[in-house]
Amino acid sequence: MKTVKFTAMKDGTREEYEFLTAHETEYAAKTGDRLLDALVQLDEGLSGYKITRLGHSLQAATRAFRDGADTDWIACALLHDIGDIYAPYNHDEYAAAIVKPFVREQCFWTVEKHGDFQRLYYAHHLGGNPHARDRFAGHVYFDDCDQFCERWDQSSFDPDYDTLPIEFFRPFVIEVFSRKAYDPAVIRPGERVPLVNPEIARQRASA
Repeated sequence: MKTVKFTAMKDGTREEYEFLTAHETEYAAKTGDRLLDALVQLDEGLSGYKITRLGHSLQAATRAFRDGADTDWIACALLHDIGDIYAPYNHDEYAAAIVKPFVREQCFWTVEKHGDFQRLYYAHHLGGNPHARDRFAGHVYFDDCDQFCERWDQSSFDPDYDTLPIEFFRPFVIEVFSRKAYDPAVIRPGERVPLVNPEIARQRASA
C-alpha cells in the first residue's frame, strides 16, 4: 500500500490506519532534527536586539549547560522562544506545546509561563503589568520559572558572551524528542530538579 483509499476519515479501515500509524511513527522520530532546522529561522526573526533570536536561544542554552543543568532544562532553554517564528503573541504557549510530551512537567510549565515572568523586566516601561506572574504565586514551579528567566532568559542578549554553536546542542534535542511521548517516567508531575548543579557545572568547565 502506497496510500490509503479513503477521502473521508470515517471511511478508513483498520488496515489503513495501521499503515498511517507506521508512517506517523517514522515521521515523528525525526522531530528533533526538524526543530533544529526550524530554530535556524530565528536568525532572521525579530530585529533590534544586539543579537538575533537564534543567538539568544543558543546563549540561554549555553548558560544552562554551564550551570550544570540536565538535558530537559538545556533543551527547553534552547527551544523556549521557537514560537517567535509563527506565534509572536503567544510564543511561550507555542513552544510549551512542542516540548510538553517529552520533558518533565516542571520544564514544560516553565516554558509555558516564562512570557509572564519575563514581563518583570520590561512591562513597566510600556505601561504594562510587570507583576503578571504574581497570579502563579505559590505554584510548585514558581521559583523554577523565576530562576529560568533570571539566569538564562533575560540575561542572554550579550554579543560578547562565549555562546556554543547549535550543533553542540543537537544530542540534547535528539535525546529529548526520541523519548516515548507522555511517558510517566519522564513527565514526573510535581517533581522538581534544580536548574543549577554546581558539581556538574565544575565537571563541564574542566572538560
